[in-house]
Amino acid sequence: MAADWLCRDCLNHGKSDAAPSRCPACGSPRLRSHDELFSLSIAHVDCDAFYASVEKRDDPSLRDKPLIIGGGVRGVVSTCCYIARQSGVRSAMPMFKARDLCPEAVIIKPNMAKYVEVSRQIRALMDGLTPLVEPISIDEAFLDLTGTEKVHKAPPALTLARFARQVAQEIGVTISVGLSHNKFLAKVASDLDKPRGFAVIGAEETLAFLAPRPISLIFGVGKVFSETLKKDGYLTIGQLQQEDPVRLMKLYGESGARLARLAQGLDSRRVSIDGEMKTISSETTFNSDIASLDALSTQLLQCCERLSERLKAKNVVGDTVTLKLKTAGFKLRTRARQLMMPTQLANVLYETGMSLLRREADGTPFRLIGIGVSGIEAADGADPVDLLEPLVARKAAAERAMDRVRTRFGRTALVRGKLYTARSDIPSTPASEEEAEDLEGKTR
Repeated sequence: MAADWLCRDCLNHGKSDAAPSRCPACGSPRLRSHDELFSLSIAHVDCDAFYASVEKRDDPSLRDKPLIIGGGVRGVVSTCCYIARQSGVRSAMPMFKARDLCPEAVIIKPNMAKYVEVSRQIRALMDGLTPLVEPISIDEAFLDLTGTEKVHKAPPALTLARFARQVAQEIGVTISVGLSHNKFLAKVASDLDKPRGFAVIGAEETLAFLAPRPISLIFGVGKVFSETLKKDGYLTIGQLQQEDPVRLMKLYGESGARLARLAQGLDSRRVSIDGEMKTISSETTFNSDIASLDALSTQLLQCCERLSERLKAKNVVGDTVTLKLKTAGFKLRTRARQLMMPTQLANVLYETGMSLLRREADGTPFRLIGIGVSGIEAADGADPVDLLEPLVARKAAAERAMDRVRTRFGRTALVRGKLYTARSDIPSTPASEEEAEDLEGKTR
């Protein structure tokens, strides 16, 4: 049976009984051949080692060096380049362990403002492909290109290959593409061939492809659930395919029903433009534990200012504030409070966070503090001054004035007194795995 093939470098394509090993036009070996290549339209696009790629783009001297984005003595790795990964470094790994594994690595603290701007540039190109773009985080998104053939005068696979080349040439970072017939398999495919990947999982091969794979391939199956399944005798997706779905439901409830569906490669979720931000947060990991309420409040204020900046940059507000604390023993505490009206103001976030923090600051030493908001919506008419209490209204007006000055002269032009006088002996580092941060916490 003849299969479609596509050159990802020059975009030459065709159909033949045996796909060429190299492109007949340009000689590139970067060909993708598949029976269903030009009939599939659900894609998952993922930037390759995004933060590290941006930094290497901006500093060519880093190109051949192992690079870790993170920092601090007790922070964690936000991401790392593929050279560093060869030494065993991974995202969310404690920095001290990453330094031990790759002592020669160059370490750079995250520059979220820069990464967000690059992400917006890539998102703008995505929006030019299809109106059905569902961002998952700062560096990945689902796209549905069904029905776009007439617009682009090309099947989705060719459109995506052209897009990948455009991102590399115009923006300077590389992406990997997964193409399939639903979101679950598109996401799986995008991880198969990194970096600069273009992998395809067709409908006809779905069951055979999934059968030998470990159950952990199914998103949402973490270490704990994997161990439970292993104890019950389930190691591969193929074993789940052979199991009675009713039995899986009896054993694991709704999670069992979900396992049964995904093991068969069934995923009815649509690519949804309504699947926007669920939460936005900012966190800080301390280089040494902090127990003092005053010191914790300073760190909280810094987090609130960063969070407020992100909310304002995205022109959104949130109606539920969540305080996050992690003890020296790595126990997590979260406390939440719903607001009378949605906000994006640092002052409102801080005062709400402080009301929660006072109850927790009982002398317990903490290694991390964070603040987040959920109930995200557009900021139309956000924080109306005429509906606020007079004191709150004055603070809101002052903050808006500060924003205008910072917009004109830079974010360091005005610094709150509490932060200006804060002690310098409590260094801290943005907590990378969530501060990837701020990104939009999305459901997959």
